[in-house]
Amino acid sequence: MAAKFDRAEQVTGNIVHFEHVNVTVPDPIKATIFWLMGMGFTRDPYLMVGVDNMWVNIGMQQFHLPTRGPQVLRGVTGIVVPDLESLRSRLEMVKPRLEGTLFKWENDDKHVNVTCPWGNRLRVHSPGPQWGDMTLGAPYVEFTVAPGTAYRIGRFYEEIMGAPAQMVDCRGMSAAKVRLGGQHMSFIFRETNDPIPSYDGHHVAIYISDFHTPYKKLLDRGLISMESHDYEWRFIKIVDLDSNECLFEIEHEVRSMTNPLYMRPLVNRNANQQQRTYQRGKDAFYPNGH
Repeated sequence: MAAKFDRAEQVTGNIVHFEHVNVTVPDPIKATIFWLMGMGFTRDPYLMVGVDNMWVNIGMQQFHLPTRGPQVLRGVTGIVVPDLESLRSRLEMVKPRLEGTLFKWENDDKHVNVTCPWGNRLRVHSPGPQWGDMTLGAPYVEFTVAPGTAYRIGRFYEEIMGAPAQMVDCRGMSAAKVRLGGQHMSFIFRETNDPIPSYDGHHVAIYISDFHTPYKKLLDRGLISMESHDYEWRFIKIVDLDSNECLFEIEHEVRSMTNPLYMRPLVNRNANQQQRTYQRGKDAFYPNGH
């Protein structure tokens, strides 16, 4: 019988969920102005509610913002928001409050490019079929990597982490696209001819189903950088599997599905609610429409 469906499209791979990007910030007040007032996101009301760290909910993903010297992700985080026009209005509103920082925003074709007060870049999209049913979230992180490394980085994820990867064209450059728990979420490693800044310690957090096999492979190569607890370990270096040459550095906070934080429900507010135009029963926002 001839196959009617491409079953490979439904293979999620070993990485089942991308949870957060962690970058440190020196000023929680400016972070509040940018992430909550400007971007319209929601501070987690249950965890990290002091002045030493702030967790910002974006659908089912987060940005973690510990209070220290600034870190800048080497690339750009993709964001989906329900209403780009409302976003533009909020960003204009906070612009005077962030004068003297690196904050800026601009329209670019069908999305909005935003830079946080310390230089982290966001590419903000409207909901669409390329994001599935996501109306609020962070569907991808696009890292900039050296020429000639993307294919080998994709191979690392496939053979070490058990995550499907494919080579794609990303705005005219070769890139490895690594699947994160489904068709609509990914890490993208895009080659660039531009200088790549030194790694400053920022990290990403993922959950995996086979928690042991990647750990053993990384341990055998001397690549485990931290043993956190029973359901978390970390690594930083992505290497060439033949030579062990370091191709890129980004700390991965790798968690098991037994971690109590796995798929924790995140509170998201309706950023369009205002005192003067308040609508009863519409305080919450549900990022997948339910």
